[in-house]
Formats: sequence, C-alpha cells, structure tokens
Amino acid sequence: MKFKALLLVSLFPLSVAAQSPAAEIDQLFRALETSGCTFSRNGTWYSTEEASKHLHRKYDYLQDKGQAKTAESFIELAASKSSMSGKPYLVRCGSSAPVESRAWFLRKLAQIREVAGRR
Repeated sequence: MKFKALLLVSLFPLSVAAQSPAAEIDQLFRALETSGCTFSRNGTWYSTEEASKHLHRKYDYLQDKGQAKTAESFIELAASKSSMSGKPYLVRCGSSAPVESRAWFLRKLAQIREVAGRR
C-alpha cells in the first residue's frame, strides 16, 4: 500500500507538468478570450470573442487536415497571420502598442507552461 501511494505521489508532478497540446491550445483560447484585448485581422479590429471564433474555425480546419498537432503549430498555422492575405494578426491590450499575435501567443504559451511546471 505504501509503495502505491509513493508511486502516485512521485508521478503526480509529471502528469500535471506535461499537458497535452489540446489542453495548451484550449488555454491559449481562454487567455485570448479573457484578455480584454482587441484583435486585428486584415486591418480591422475585432473583439477577442470574435477573434476566438475565427481562430477556432481555422483550428478545426487544421485538425481535419491532421495539422496543428502542437501549440506551436497552432500558433504558426492558425493564430499568426491571415491565410488569405498573409498579413500578420495583431493584438492590442489597453493603450499599449499592438504586437503581432504570434509573439503574444508564444508569450502566453510560455506563461501557461511555467505555471504548469510549478504545480
């Protein structure tokens, strides 16, 4: 009995720290939706709710094609730029200058992984 408890306790940090790509991508969507920022696509600014819906459609399409298997590939293939125009997406939070969404999402992913590693 003690061995089983010890084994479970020793494996717990690994299971928490190693999140699935889908879980990380879900957290990226939540980070966007709760950020209070705005999102620019092809020169038009959208709410993060509208941006999330658009990125969900792109993500679903990529999943159907067997792509976007990691959070990084989701960011590169769906969340960084317009598939039609090639223009980078931008994120603007408050009065801060807009940043390319690729950088914004990569920073959020690093934060998600840092928090998961601390648990």
